[in-house]
Amino acid sequence: MNGGSGHDGDVGGGHSHDHPSTTSDADGAVVDGTTYRASVPAMDCASCASKVERSVRTLSGVEAVDPRPATGTLVVGYDPDTTTVEAIRAQVEGAGYDVADTETETFAVPSMDCASCAGTVESALDRVEGVLDVDARPTSGQVVVTYDPGRATRGDVVAGIENGGYEVVESEQETASVWRSRRALKTGFGAVLLLAGIVVEYFGAPNPTLAEALGRTLTLDWTLYVLAAVVAGQAILRNGWYSAKARSLDIDFLMSAGVVGAIAVDLPFEAATLAVLFSISELLERYSMDRARTSMSELMDLSPDTATVRRDGGEEIVAVEDVAVGDRVIVRPGERIPVDGVVVEGTSAVDESPITGESVPVDAAAGDEVYAGSIVEEGYLEVETTAPAGESTLSTVIDLVEDAERDKSDRERFIDRFANYYTPAVVGLAVVTAVGPPLFGAPFETWFTRGLTLLVVACPCAFVISTPVSVVSGITSAARNGVLIKGGDRLEAMGDVDSIALDKTGTITTGELGVTDVVALNGTNEDEVLRCAASLERRSEHPIATAICDHADSEARRAPERRPEADDGGVRDREVTAFESITGRGVRADLDGVTHYAGKLALFEGLGFDLEHTHVETDGGVTVGNDIEPTACDHGTYVDLVNDIVPRLQAEGKTAVLVGTEDELEGVVAVADTVRPEAERSIARLRDLGIDRIAMLTGDNERTARAIAAQVGIDEIHADLLPEGKVEVVRGMTDASETRADARLPWNRTAGGVAMVGDGVNDAPALAAATVGVAMGAAGTDTAIETADVALMGDDLTRLPYLVALARRANRVIETNVWSSLGVKMILAAGAPLGLVSVVHAVVIGDMGMSLAVTGNAMRLANVDPDE
Repeated sequence: MNGGSGHDGDVGGGHSHDHPSTTSDADGAVVDGTTYRASVPAMDCASCASKVERSVRTLSGVEAVDPRPATGTLVVGYDPDTTTVEAIRAQVEGAGYDVADTETETFAVPSMDCASCAGTVESALDRVEGVLDVDARPTSGQVVVTYDPGRATRGDVVAGIENGGYEVVESEQETASVWRSRRALKTGFGAVLLLAGIVVEYFGAPNPTLAEALGRTLTLDWTLYVLAAVVAGQAILRNGWYSAKARSLDIDFLMSAGVVGAIAVDLPFEAATLAVLFSISELLERYSMDRARTSMSELMDLSPDTATVRRDGGEEIVAVEDVAVGDRVIVRPGERIPVDGVVVEGTSAVDESPITGESVPVDAAAGDEVYAGSIVEEGYLEVETTAPAGESTLSTVIDLVEDAERDKSDRERFIDRFANYYTPAVVGLAVVTAVGPPLFGAPFETWFTRGLTLLVVACPCAFVISTPVSVVSGITSAARNGVLIKGGDRLEAMGDVDSIALDKTGTITTGELGVTDVVALNGTNEDEVLRCAASLERRSEHPIATAICDHADSEARRAPERRPEADDGGVRDREVTAFESITGRGVRADLDGVTHYAGKLALFEGLGFDLEHTHVETDGGVTVGNDIEPTACDHGTYVDLVNDIVPRLQAEGKTAVLVGTEDELEGVVAVADTVRPEAERSIARLRDLGIDRIAMLTGDNERTARAIAAQVGIDEIHADLLPEGKVEVVRGMTDASETRADARLPWNRTAGGVAMVGDGVNDAPALAAATVGVAMGAAGTDTAIETADVALMGDDLTRLPYLVALARRANRVIETNVWSSLGVKMILAAGAPLGLVSVVHAVVIGDMGMSLAVTGNAMRLANVDPDE
């Protein structure tokens, strides 16, 4: 998806999450675009459904309509660029049916830790009347449910989840360690019983007969095995029962069938082994998933729970949710800023790395914007709140990271489709293995055990979680380093790009004019030139004038002892009178009674100066700034401004401002949009990573563009572009990238694509046209965050090669996880009917081992260093 909307949210009542991606409704119909789910209680028959459908289909932009009178639910797929939720709602109401308001809540279900578990929960909630939409996210252990509060309550939803066999944990409730849970204790006790049975059966311990029942002799070892299966398998059997009711062929159902079947055919050892080992496997899988979830919870821990607010002349500690816009929040040294806001009092170095990923603290003073989660390192700040806690930049990042699990990558969708065929196929093979050979006289026990082993191998958990756990690990790792990736599909696409287009202003450059050179002439010095230029320009509102004044003030603050004219850290204005703006050429004013000028070369040519022979030092000085080598003459040294100095500055993309009186030229000040210091290094790193094509796009003139490009090492320039021109360039690069991808050798599976990097606002059309849109400096900018597929929160271009490196490693990790888990499953499936694989192998290697392996491999993504 290109561009796309931001995080989920309700747009009026009566609908669920907007899903800006390809989605699938409950009946399997795929809908491209956005899905709108509405509760229409009065639509309770086929005639009603037909009427609503006809009304909605007349609306332009509607792609699919699925009325469900049995549940009173309407599902509409629509193009958000053509129509809106409000328009669809109006069509429903125009047909005579009210749309009920809905609520969307997120429930914590930590024990739901695999795709099979998620399917069971979704099936359980589908049976709850009033539930409109379910989004189960096993990697984060959350279920997002949209329901009609008129037909279902929160308690009904919780009961539905728990009826599926999974506990809902309240957000404030501390989740206990998996190893101290009731299931862990029962599994441990079951393991003890299993070991005791093994000792009795195989190591000569007394094995008395306890009873005769149902034609069987119940010995001590038999009893110990059965007790082990019952104790350790309680959770398995309970969840298997729920799966059976939901008609879900998931791992719980398969393992329950295996345990019950083994006991039924008098194979208690196999039943106990399966129950104990599978329970241990489930606990280990839960533990490994908890590790993956920790990276996400660390983001949530960045924002404090309370804030100190100044109210009624005193200080009051309140919950951060109770801080209102306009409240003044007090933050002391070492504390985290609880809300987004603007500093109104105090100064301090602020560590913004939790938001921007930038490790160097920034100086914050009155008027500066600060973000929730940042750390005040020293000093004292009072911050006026500009957004509620739930709408802070950090909260937005957390919401989008959580929602990122929803947008599946191509690899993830492939695995889901594969699992839909793999599990039934292997289950069928297991049944044939267990039943077929005994029909022809083969030993029943032997072949039943082999069939049981295949039943375990049929569990697809390891390769189903191989992709989502990698995606979550990569996305949360990126978020901690100041890069917000809005979905697994974007992460995958970023790892495949081979071309990058960068906007010039605000991306390669800082987007702010600054003084780059000061050339002193005719015996003046740089301080005097700057002071004169600042005094002249201080009354002008032109950006060049602002840049000169800011630079002069900054120089004065840095070395006030060298500038006796500095006053309170700034440059004291000389007495300025008779100020006049000379349209198109510059300004004129009297400074301390002497007429001065500042402006273009043409302005001073009109004053009659010989600009081809302008003295530098009257006493024969040698080299001055900008590597200028003056030429000797009878009166000292001179420079040629017309043919050398000014053209040279202009060739470097700079604007030259000359300063002088009516009688003498005092100097030249060069101003330019400054190149980011890390730009050249970042471009070189991108080339090292194998990015085939890097282009710079700009609306600036070609001379300036070439000067900037030469500084950073870019050789493809597209200048003088309007927004639509940038879109055309990006589309052309995309077509070329796809052509190159088609021509690659088969083992190079990089799909190609173009990433467009811009500011997220002015470059929105180009960002949307690219394979992946990347917004620079998005912290605090809702538009930038919501426009792009990826947001670099800080103004740090080094995060771009980090993003490429992370995405490429993520794709490699995902492929490794997928193919290794599939390979192991296939080997086990092939070996089980031949008697080469036992139940122990199937559980320990195929389920437990591979689940731990893919999770551990995914955790390596946290080790990608953004500063490499």
